[in-house]
Amino acid sequence: MVEAAVTSAASSTPPHGLWFDAWERLKRNRAAVAAAVVIVTIALLAALGPALVAHRYDSLDWEQIAAPPRWDGSHWHTAHWLGTDRLGRDVFVRSLYGVRLSLAIGLLATIVSLLIGTAWGAIAGYVGGRVDSLMMRAVDIFNSLPYIFLVIILTTLFDRGNLFVLFFAIGAVGWVTMARIVRGQALSLRRKEFVQAAIALGARPSHILLRHIVPNAIGPVIVYATLTIPQMILYESFLSFLGLGVHEPLASLGTLIREGSVEMEAAVWLLLTPAGLLAVLLVCFGLLGDGLRDALDPGDS
Repeated sequence: MVEAAVTSAASSTPPHGLWFDAWERLKRNRAAVAAAVVIVTIALLAALGPALVAHRYDSLDWEQIAAPPRWDGSHWHTAHWLGTDRLGRDVFVRSLYGVRLSLAIGLLATIVSLLIGTAWGAIAGYVGGRVDSLMMRAVDIFNSLPYIFLVIILTTLFDRGNLFVLFFAIGAVGWVTMARIVRGQALSLRRKEFVQAAIALGARPSHILLRHIVPNAIGPVIVYATLTIPQMILYESFLSFLGLGVHEPLASLGTLIREGSVEMEAAVWLLLTPAGLLAVLLVCFGLLGDGLRDALDPGDS
């Protein structure tokens, strides 16, 4: 009776898979959880915050030129919480729009980078031989070229200031590291028994890649994607700082930092607000990426 009850209880307990264990390890990482909460909070504030005030990102207030931060409790809806710039535009609203645009470009550029890098690395690692050698030599060539200069060339060859050109230019040349990571995973996975069994059963290479190779390499892909997003945001901010990214009247964190650096001696809040948001995002994405790496590392299970 006792053995039957134990057996019944054991059989009713759901098995704990890799993703469940990774989630449990991630929840125990307080720094990663706190970083994720901060990222989500900033993203929600960037999405919903501008609706809380009466100002637009391009509206001008000629009575408040380069006004310092001020909290007016009686008129909080129209007050300039973080001050205004030299054209009377609200720094709070423009910073939130800057976060929104920088996050969007970072996410889209990361998706482009991951799609190219994952496909390239999976094919090279699975096929192997001369195909692998030729594909990885191309990766070496791309990796030897200055990354930021390639992005600058692409953004100047096409329509400057176009957001789609910007995120594609950043993502299209940022895939080489992902290709190396996925290739290493594919080289290891193609020797596994389940892949050899699929080959013996006559499965097509495309089926094996999509069914076995890529899904089992998704852990490192997720970790690297989390670490790639802040890198893409930083590149976009650098390009916008040089004047090759987002153009007026739109604003990104890079353009706001460039404008604030010009006025930093007379109006330091124009620099501190976007620079602080950028620093917080970069640190939080780094902490979250480290937490995901520790959670998905099989050595920790």
